[in-house]
Amino acid sequence: MLGNTLKTLTLAAFLAGTAMAATAADFKIRATANSNENDEDYDGLVVFKNYVEAASNGAIEVELFIGTQLCGNGAECLQGVADGTIDIYVSTSGGASGIFPYVQVLDLPYLMADDRIAETVLSGDFTRKMRAMALEDSGDTIRLMTIGNTGGWRNFANTKRRVAEPADMAGLKIRTVVADLPQELVKALGAAPTPIPWPELFTSFQTGVVEGSKNGITDIMSMKFPDAGLKYVTLDGHAYMGALWWMNNARFLEMPEDMRRVVVDGFYALQQATFASPKRKSIEAYEQFVAEGGDLYVPTPEQKAAFKEGAAPVFDWFKANVGRGEEIFDALSTAVAEAEAEVGEARNADLN
Repeated sequence: MLGNTLKTLTLAAFLAGTAMAATAADFKIRATANSNENDEDYDGLVVFKNYVEAASNGAIEVELFIGTQLCGNGAECLQGVADGTIDIYVSTSGGASGIFPYVQVLDLPYLMADDRIAETVLSGDFTRKMRAMALEDSGDTIRLMTIGNTGGWRNFANTKRRVAEPADMAGLKIRTVVADLPQELVKALGAAPTPIPWPELFTSFQTGVVEGSKNGITDIMSMKFPDAGLKYVTLDGHAYMGALWWMNNARFLEMPEDMRRVVVDGFYALQQATFASPKRKSIEAYEQFVAEGGDLYVPTPEQKAAFKEGAAPVFDWFKANVGRGEEIFDALSTAVAEAEAEVGEARNADLN
């Protein structure tokens, strides 16, 4: 009898699944990430797709395009979001700064102390403020849905020597992207910024064109940079590697409220997945780096304070030179202060 019951349930489940598959979704969402299946962005999209399709009972179908199938760079992909040929796209701050220069506020150094502070900030009104700014500046076409993480924290790494304090940065040729803010940071700390395209970085380490970079450990190890001579990593954690998730605003608003709620909750699930993924992946990456002879240095609180002091001119530069820079800087500073108070209170409550 039990066997017959199980067969009946299995058949019912199969038929239900077949019926759902045969029913065309009411909404199809095309989502892309210019990365690969080993990346946190992909982890987030898999969670998003699973949640949205299940929670909508099949009314929403999410198609994933990983790599450069739909577009090749930030400007092209965001244009696709604006004109509706792409529904969802994830960018770094650098990838979106050509259209929304103020998103580079996420690259300002030493503002957020740790994961808990950063995650609190990016889950609150700061992200909503940036969303409103992006909608205004894109003519209500590009909507910022959430900000997650892609790779943990940026740290300084180099081929020459241990960097324990700002003075150790003097003269090092540090690779940056072609953007003003990271170059200003490197100059403020006494090093020489050297813009190099990402695909050329391995060879540039080998030949000495550059001697350092500012990357997360998972990127360092996945690109095999230690094989090119990168042996020193300083865990200064100068920037949280934010990932900005964009959506075509008209596509979002055309859905009924219950489906929009599913999408919003799907992005929450995506955000949590991208918060968690780098934490796990970085454990193995750090262990591998040290096992292969890498030097991993954690600055003392005093040394970390010296780095922050040395980088201070970058804040004034940002507010004076980036469109709407002061507005978004004030929003982030306020959000950080509120997060520090909230997290501090919670920590104290858990200690007693």
